[in-house]
Amino acid sequence: MKTNKTIILLLALVASISFTSCVEDGDFTVPQSIGAEENAAVETIEAELADPNSGLTEISIANLAGLVVNGQATEITSNIVVKGYVTSSDETGNFYKEFFIQDKPENPTAAIKVALELVDSYNKFNIGREVYVRLNGLYVGEVRSGDGVATIGGDKNDDGDEVENLSLNQLDTQLFRSSNTETIVPLSVKFSEINDSHIGMFIQVDNAQFPTTLAGKTYVDANDQFDTQRTLQSCDGFGFTTFILETSAFASFKFATLPAGGGSIAGVVSKTFNGSDLVLALNSNADVDMSGSRCTPLDINDFSVIVEEDFDSGVDNSTFNFPGWTNFAEEGSELWTEQVFSGNGYAEFSSFRSGDDVNIAWLISPSIDMDAQTNEFLNFQVAQHHLDSVDNTLELFVSTDYDGSNVAAATWQPVSANLPVPSDSWYAFKDSGLVDLSTYTGTLYVGFKVTGSGNDDTLDGAYMIDDFKVLAQ
Repeated sequence: MKTNKTIILLLALVASISFTSCVEDGDFTVPQSIGAEENAAVETIEAELADPNSGLTEISIANLAGLVVNGQATEITSNIVVKGYVTSSDETGNFYKEFFIQDKPENPTAAIKVALELVDSYNKFNIGREVYVRLNGLYVGEVRSGDGVATIGGDKNDDGDEVENLSLNQLDTQLFRSSNTETIVPLSVKFSEINDSHIGMFIQVDNAQFPTTLAGKTYVDANDQFDTQRTLQSCDGFGFTTFILETSAFASFKFATLPAGGGSIAGVVSKTFNGSDLVLALNSNADVDMSGSRCTPLDINDFSVIVEEDFDSGVDNSTFNFPGWTNFAEEGSELWTEQVFSGNGYAEFSSFRSGDDVNIAWLISPSIDMDAQTNEFLNFQVAQHHLDSVDNTLELFVSTDYDGSNVAAATWQPVSANLPVPSDSWYAFKDSGLVDLSTYTGTLYVGFKVTGSGNDDTLDGAYMIDDFKVLAQ
């Protein structure tokens, strides 16, 4: 018996030494290498995609999300695969049996959720991990009918209106990680710019803070069983824009105190349980850097209007022809029009029944002298109606080398503004926010560019512009 005890003690000592050597310096980082079997599965996918005779094709995340029908789980019966990069992590407990993937590590254009029957998925599907999903036999839809979050699932529920998690068996046969882990660069946006197209993306908002009324509060209220919503705010021109931060009651940082300063916050855009509101969800509170000074909105009394057009002198339903403005059809025959409703005039572009496969039209402002003052901001009101697709776009540009006539020869730089999305109410004007023009010098022009189609009823929506103004100190 004594000998047996000695052997047991020696074995325990050896095991202790072995374990210590495996985790030297307490390094429990996620392994970046994958097994031979996983690697072979990914190589097979890549080889099939390169072989036009294999039958396997790749679908973009945007096109896959486009297959989602609200309130319906749709089975994928084609031999297709989708690739993406993981943006969310359940390491801190703020995500559960899900992760999001976006189409590119930087400047993404689309994202989608993967629902899976696996906890601590970050050990395998860490942030930035490149993953492939063989979609044949899987489903796309919503986890909760009507929540508006496009999701890849392994099955459908009995009612056929929701997708269910990928099973452990499906994880082994249809969800694969490559050996590649990229750095996910957060997409820089303003709270006012976040919309449904950002769901699943890793974004960052600068100049952000929590309202002073939340001083001393924690991320999660101790009385909440599931989630707590906290208001975020950001200085945006002459006021604040707000957004919702939602944190799970199971998050490891739930009782950390909200920072009192200002700075940046980075997280994944998602939705509330019932899909009623967009929210930001943190991978970790380490992605909140608010140790700096709090921001203060601009004082409107310090500014004057230097350029203004309310379009009220327009002639209803006529071709747009305001002095100093350029109305130009880059492709197709359709031009911007003047519209008047209940005494309010505005500029509108619609490709409805234009007869053109593609319509691209520009509306360009009069010249603006950027050297006559400082701290210039652009502001306008904008609305949409019959907008069905994000591909039916309105884009905002500026140019300092436009000669006033040759639109195609000018250099047009894109600028961000709060523009309409398909989910916005028809004909409801909203504020563009203040678009900072202060870095430009010389003569500046502002261009509105719409892309649509007269022969595709998903691309024949309309955009409306009103109350165009440039303010400056």
